[in-house]
Amino acid sequence: MPTRGGVWDGTIACVEGSSHWCVYPGSAWTSTAATSLGLPISGLIGSIYHIVLKETSPALKAVQVAATSTVTMATVGAVFGLTTCFSAQIREKPEDPLNYFIGGCTSGMVFGVRTHSFTTGAGACAGLGILAAVIKMSKNEGWKFAPPPGL
Repeated sequence: MPTRGGVWDGTIACVEGSSHWCVYPGSAWTSTAATSLGLPISGLIGSIYHIVLKETSPALKAVQVAATSTVTMATVGAVFGLTTCFSAQIREKPEDPLNYFIGGCTSGMVFGVRTHSFTTGAGACAGLGILAAVIKMSKNEGWKFAPPPGL
């Protein structure tokens, strides 16, 4: 990204020869990268709470619980990121909320596969798909859900 004195100067850096592979703050690439990195961290934090609250006796069981939750959330983040970016590339509409719905839906299906339940997968597909699309629409249209923090 072009910078001026360490601060982003507002110009957009694009992959050569393609107008829809632009990387800038808030783009499909940066949003999905943040999601793909944030979900494993949230899985690890959830694992820590699970281990502390349930007090798993053998240490091996605690490691297994932590690994299972973290890997599941990392997989969900990766599926969301890849699906959203592939959908944006195929449809050639990088900022369309439908890309985020498709990514959220496919990542919800991962939960269904993980639990071996069609009902869980369908519910998570609808829920995560709608949530991702609404979040993208709110960013596109500048919706404010809370006032900015005051200092």
